[in-house]
Amino acid sequence: MLNFLKFGKLTHRKWSPDLLLIALPLAFLAYFYFQPLLATFRMAWQSGMENGLSADLWRRVAQPLGFTFWQAGLSTLLTFVVGIPAAYVFARFRFRGKTLMRLLTTIPFIMPTVVVAAGFNALLGPKGWLNLLLINVFDLEQAPIRILNTLGAILLAHVFYNTTVVIRVVGGAWSQMDPRMEQAARTLGASPWQVWRSLTLPLLRPALISALLLVFLFDFTSFAVVLLMGGPRFATLEVEIYTQALHMLNLPLAGLLSAIQLACTLLLTVVYAWFNRRRVLALTPRDPSEVEKPPRGVGEKTLVNGMLIFMMALFVTPLASLVLRSFLQLDAVRGERGVVQSGFTLAYYQELFINRRQTLFYVPPVNALFNSLWFGFLTVLIALTLGFLAAQVLARQSRWTRLLDPILMLPLGTSAVTLGLGFILVFNKPPVDVRSFPLLIPIAHSLVALPFVVRILQPAISSIPPVYRQAAGVLGASPWRVWWRVDFPILLRAFVSAAIFAFTVSLGEFGATTFLSRPELPTIPVAIYRYLSQPGALNYGQALAMSTILMVICALSIGLVEKLRLPAMSDF
Repeated sequence: MLNFLKFGKLTHRKWSPDLLLIALPLAFLAYFYFQPLLATFRMAWQSGMENGLSADLWRRVAQPLGFTFWQAGLSTLLTFVVGIPAAYVFARFRFRGKTLMRLLTTIPFIMPTVVVAAGFNALLGPKGWLNLLLINVFDLEQAPIRILNTLGAILLAHVFYNTTVVIRVVGGAWSQMDPRMEQAARTLGASPWQVWRSLTLPLLRPALISALLLVFLFDFTSFAVVLLMGGPRFATLEVEIYTQALHMLNLPLAGLLSAIQLACTLLLTVVYAWFNRRRVLALTPRDPSEVEKPPRGVGEKTLVNGMLIFMMALFVTPLASLVLRSFLQLDAVRGERGVVQSGFTLAYYQELFINRRQTLFYVPPVNALFNSLWFGFLTVLIALTLGFLAAQVLARQSRWTRLLDPILMLPLGTSAVTLGLGFILVFNKPPVDVRSFPLLIPIAHSLVALPFVVRILQPAISSIPPVYRQAAGVLGASPWRVWWRVDFPILLRAFVSAAIFAFTVSLGEFGATTFLSRPELPTIPVAIYRYLSQPGALNYGQALAMSTILMVICALSIGLVEKLRLPAMSDF
């Protein structure tokens, strides 16, 4: 009995710090994540029990579900068609502007979807640059390119977004492979196809499957791309949830769709986590000089230059078109008659400071910028605090790690639209009410940003040698002084990187915010969507101006991470 009590005291003393650290993050997730999800499941179950699964209801569920899988599969396939050659170029060749190109391929991944939609609209829309060029050259009366509101526009935007995942995951693994193995196989008489099938592909298979699952998951949960680029003809599960909840006010059907969507995404997340745990192949990091080489010969030069031109066209032209179009007036505004004075203008940016409607609920567009910056700041505070506490426990590799890690990653596989619907179902009365409690927006943003913060902070905390803390303690430093003088300087760069990622996630979050934002408190993505959905050159110009501002902020943020070589999530 005495030995049992001693063991209990030791166990209590050993695990109490971990329990105290993880209590706040778990309480936060329980109240703001699991409670809304359970409410969604409960409403879906009640709806199914009361109404049954009729033929009409099954059709309304099967149609968006089937299209969601179809467009996600096509998008993933096209992304790999573009991403694999690009990953090979980045992994094996050294060329001018490689650092800049790596940055340009990273920017789309953190770019808000409404900005991307505005960029492709400025490039390929009815009044886009490409259509205007063709109209002037061939003296046409109508725009010849009509890609917006088609499946092609959805696929193109998904390729734009997720190619960087393939480049980072597959290209990172490719750059760690010793090229002498391939050279030895070729010396022994193997053809290029045999080298790829028997050597390169088996070594890259873990990275390929990991990237495949991630890209499919991102395409499966895509919301704003389908909503803005596909138009009313196409509806994935996410778009149908949004339509049924906010436009049709059919919450039971929205809840049923949310439950199905959540089950699918969680299944994909579990498969991805299971596969990552089973990965046993570890490639040794190599110096770039061992792997990279300048392109030689006509074939290699054609491949490298062709991929660079293609990537510039894919990643740069939509965003450059957006910026340029925001400074040019091509159409009449507010009832102008006669010849339109087209040319350079700052009117769209000046209009951001004016409330034309003079109402309490439609504030000047610049207020949306201030709202987003404020919500971003609150998101950083919440996500950094909770993420640091959770990362501390995960870094110790205790018995809590196996349970805690998948719980913290669950929001990453959960639809923001489903999360927003759950918030509406649960938080509908004081003191936490979506109609009068604006902190719900940064809380929702923090749920999305928390997995990113944990993934950045945990490796940094694990890298601190325990001997540093022990030496400081032996010299008489208190635990607080040890953390401030030893841990914090080492973790500072990781904190900055995590804060930047959380801030950019908050700035660009659109799915949950559409459910939670009020007309008088819009964020930039909500305001952009509002103006893109309204006719008129002035509304369109203001949407482009706000998109440009948001793009510049996000680009500067990710540029700071790359420039200062701050820790980032190399393995998604």
